[in-house]
Amino acid sequence: MQDNNRNLILAMVLSALVMLVWSIFFAPEPAPPAQDGAQTTTQGTGQGTTGQGAAPGTGSPAAPGAAPQGAAPALAADAATSADPSAKAGRVKIESPSLAGTISLAGGRIDDLELTGYHETLDPGSPFVRLLSPTAKPELQAQGSPVAPGGDTQLAVQKPYYAVYGWMPAAGTDPALVPGPATLWAIESGSTLAPGQPVTLRWDNGAGQIFRRIYELDDKFLFTVTQSVENTGSAPFSAAPYGILARHGKPDTQNFFVLHEGIVGMTDGKLLEEKYKNLPDLAALPGEGPAQLIEVQENGWIGFTDKYWMTTLAPAPGNPFTAVVKYAPGADIYQAETRMPVQTVAPGATGTSASHLFAGAKVWEVINGYQENPGIDRFVDSIDWGWFYFLTKPIFRLLHWLHGMIGNMGWAIIALTFVLKLLVFPLARKSYISMAKMKELQPEMEAIKGRIGDDRMKYQKEVMELYKREKVNPAAGCLPVLLQIPIFFSLYKVIFVTIELRHAPWIGWIRDLSAPDPSSLWNLFGLLPWATPGQGSFLHSFTLPILAILLGISMWMQQKLNPAPADPAQKMIFAWMPWIFMFMLGGFASGLVLYWITNNTITILQQYTIMSMHGHRPDLFGNIRSSLPARSKAAGDKGKPGDKGGK
Repeated sequence: MQDNNRNLILAMVLSALVMLVWSIFFAPEPAPPAQDGAQTTTQGTGQGTTGQGAAPGTGSPAAPGAAPQGAAPALAADAATSADPSAKAGRVKIESPSLAGTISLAGGRIDDLELTGYHETLDPGSPFVRLLSPTAKPELQAQGSPVAPGGDTQLAVQKPYYAVYGWMPAAGTDPALVPGPATLWAIESGSTLAPGQPVTLRWDNGAGQIFRRIYELDDKFLFTVTQSVENTGSAPFSAAPYGILARHGKPDTQNFFVLHEGIVGMTDGKLLEEKYKNLPDLAALPGEGPAQLIEVQENGWIGFTDKYWMTTLAPAPGNPFTAVVKYAPGADIYQAETRMPVQTVAPGATGTSASHLFAGAKVWEVINGYQENPGIDRFVDSIDWGWFYFLTKPIFRLLHWLHGMIGNMGWAIIALTFVLKLLVFPLARKSYISMAKMKELQPEMEAIKGRIGDDRMKYQKEVMELYKREKVNPAAGCLPVLLQIPIFFSLYKVIFVTIELRHAPWIGWIRDLSAPDPSSLWNLFGLLPWATPGQGSFLHSFTLPILAILLGISMWMQQKLNPAPADPAQKMIFAWMPWIFMFMLGGFASGLVLYWITNNTITILQQYTIMSMHGHRPDLFGNIRSSLPARSKAAGDKGKPGDKGGK
């Protein structure tokens, strides 16, 4: 029974580690980024802009399909169209404590956005993280232009990624009378979009309808976009507002199976997740291509999520809309859309539609705030909490609170470990007591094995009789391991996916708890002037970082307190496990290794104390000094001294 339990534990632990190690060390490498020429190649969806209506121009996404009344949807991109109008269009500057960028007057696209609170690397001089990029590098405008220059000359050329709004024509409405993804807008009010400083764009179709788009921005990552159409004509006018997020080409993802990157959304309380690789395989809809349409009755949002960054479209709560996931094969464009119901605007009236755009970092506190106000339904679920979300969420909340109290994420992880160990201590205590008793019984187990030889069945039977007589539960030793597995997975998820751990320092050389320990025995932990082998890859774990060495030592010391397996093969495996783990986990995030070292240290102290209280003072180098009367090791002694009949 004891051997079976140990086999079960070993299988579970090693299976879990195989999955983790495979996901981190052997997952497919990200696809290499496209060449600059490919990134700047533009593909349109129509015939370019005109003085009245504007069909989508080069570089625009495939326009959304028809409004429910049945207008024909726009077709896929046509590479033979005119040059991308966004290159020469004027731009409105974006300034806030968290964002910097511009809005193109071509389509009113939000297509140039940097996150000024986040650098690409730990170097404070490294570039800011770029979230959105235009389809072409903007040209500088003439001096004295009422809008910001058409872009910084240092603007990096990346895969186009942007948000664009417009109106779909209803049945009977001329498509040229509604603004599209490439329509050239004019500024009606405002010059710079900033918190408390909205900007209004205006477009007149020349047929009696005046379209306006008001952009508002808070001090974090939330845009509010209000679209309106004023009907000054003599007949009703029908159209449906929409929002599009478009990504040209498959983005460079990390390709970890434990991390979701791709489409994310919430539709009436149901979480929607779809990876990029699955979008081309969606069922083809007439006039749409590969697409999925979901009717949302009251509350929802949809967009793209990366590991730390996200863009999502969120119509005002309480309004029905159609959430769309879409792929345009000819243009290689991934799209997330929100299509609002058709509005029929009477002469002299104005129709409006408000929507929110989140474009920024997935900071829990910020996202949770948007969930409360303006009420974006279950917005915190945009963070990938994983299978153990029922543990991951409270663990993160506790870690976040401890970090707020302590002010250092490394010490917060250590404090979190103490709290978790305190919560599971009542169960762990029984396990430690059982292991102390099993440690005491080891001489008798060795005597049984020496007496019966290799008869495994008879050995198991006599050992079970010994356990029953001494009231020892061998399965109790499994409890700490079984409890540790889901907690480890949950904390691994927290450290891996939450941006609060990104570039979070602890002490000295540990400047990023989401990255492996950068130290190495190969250069005497930085004393020697050469780089470590495999820096930044899984090979780094074989150079023995400081935290990896401490982990191996702590696991070895903890193992010395546990009963040794009677089987020689198992004994050898368990003897090697601390050092195998030391190499395997050296390449894990340093925050996770820090947690494991702290957990092992607390376990050693708890187990040592409990064993001492029950009559044993373990010697971590292998000897047991017992204050109890010596037990007989004679082959025929099956009970305690003084027991009648050995019972």
